[in-house]
Parts: sequence; C-alpha cells; structure tokens
Amino acid sequence: MKSILTAQRRYERKMLTILARRLGGRADRGDVPGWVLITIMTAGLVTALWAIAGPQLSSLFSDAISSVKGP
Repeated sequence: MKSILTAQRRYERKMLTILARRLGGRADRGDVPGWVLITIMTAGLVTALWAIAGPQLSSLFSDAISSVKGP
C-alpha cells in the first residue's frame, strides 16, 4: 500500500510540475513587437536603397552577367 501512495505522490508532483510550466510560461519568450519593428525597418531600408541605387545595381548585374564566358 505504501508503494502505491508513493507512486501516486510522484505522479501528482509530476502533473503539478507540468501544469506549472504550462501555465507559468517562459520568461525568455522574446520581444515580439521588437522583432516586428526590426523587420519593418529592414524592409524600409531595403526599399529606400533599391529606389536610390536601383539603376546602378541593374547596370552592375548586367555587366557582370555579360562578362561571364561559357565553355
């Protein structure tokens, strides 16, 4: 009988631990609004650079591709 009670207590402790972890959440989940802001700012920078340097980049790419010689 004692071993049954011990097993039951272990099971209860395990379930309480799982429940506490699930309800408590993690403290290091990250800063979601910060990541959204970084993503939007990066997209804005890429768009601005592409608008400013688009023709030069296209010319550079065309020159590089035309200079490649095949076998």
